[in-house]
Amino acid sequence: MSSLDNNEDQGHKFSAPIHVQEIAPYQAGKPIDELAREFGLNPDEIIKLASNENPLGVPESARKAIIEVVDGLARYPDPNGFYLKSALSEKYNVPSSWITLGNGSNDLLELASLALLTRGDAVVYSKYAFAVYHLATQARGARHIVVPADGYGHDLNAMFNAIDVETRLVFIANPNNPTGTFLSADKIQSFLEKVKKEHGERVAVVLDEAYTEYLDPELRFDSVQWVRQFPNVVVTRTFSKAYGLAGLRIGFSIAQPHLTDLMNRVRQPFNVNTLGQVAAVAALSDYDYLQKSYEMNKQGLEMLQQAFEKLGIEYEPSFGNFILANFGEKASDIHMELLRNGIIVRPVFSDGLPHCLRISIGLPSENQRFIDVLTKILDA
Repeated sequence: MSSLDNNEDQGHKFSAPIHVQEIAPYQAGKPIDELAREFGLNPDEIIKLASNENPLGVPESARKAIIEVVDGLARYPDPNGFYLKSALSEKYNVPSSWITLGNGSNDLLELASLALLTRGDAVVYSKYAFAVYHLATQARGARHIVVPADGYGHDLNAMFNAIDVETRLVFIANPNNPTGTFLSADKIQSFLEKVKKEHGERVAVVLDEAYTEYLDPELRFDSVQWVRQFPNVVVTRTFSKAYGLAGLRIGFSIAQPHLTDLMNRVRQPFNVNTLGQVAAVAALSDYDYLQKSYEMNKQGLEMLQQAFEKLGIEYEPSFGNFILANFGEKASDIHMELLRNGIIVRPVFSDGLPHCLRISIGLPSENQRFIDVLTKILDA
């Protein structure tokens, strides 16, 4: 055996902490080009309804803002995101020091766990909640307290009762991904009051609101008020969904300064790129685009829900830009047939939902093609 071969063998003996070895990597939605290669399909004819992306595409306002800064891309981005923080500060009426920027809101969830958790700490989150809560907890070597769901949604009373002396963090997704369920303001207010009364500021609560812009107006509420009222609350938002900037990875959180200071201590210096920052500033004030996103999504939800009812398919009423549908034991086969027909949806088998598929809302024509193909598959 050569010395090189011997060195390679030695490299295989490298070991990582057990909690890292036990992480199951996040499985993203199948890319269009990958499906095209796999089944010999024309990528232009494939529709992707798997990753909760905005079918309207990039806002024109953001596109123009991006073009204006292209010549400056040889420079590092503003590490503090001055202009974006200023715009967010004005919109949400909070000081800039209350805002942390992230590489998508996913990054903010990781930052909160990195700033607050050590091995031996515990994290409370719901069954059927966003997969990153599990990943962020596992990466820190912390203990998972997974609370049984109330149907497909969060049981806040059970989550409160699950908090123990080692709990440092609670994740709440509202609306929840992948199930689409929603918690009203009064339920969250009651939960936060009980946590404050029983545990003070020892337990931080992250309110993950990636889909809040899709809520009907009568359901919307000002969650920033809770940041002002409760020093242990972090609200996270994203530009990836309703603002149409998923590819630029831009999100933000709002919390009181003692928490933002901790999160910024563990944040990478240039975690938000230049294009993302300027595009987010432009999109933030593009109210026409945001309203169009809301209206198209509402119509798409109704379209798919009516189709599921006609086809006799059980589904969970959704408050996001996707629907969770139960196809029973045929879920895996239906998923594969959809792929063969050039339609990508999201299996959620690894989320403990072996009979379900999650379907993102697309353009009206994409929704109709999905319905037509699904009907054909079920009739076969």
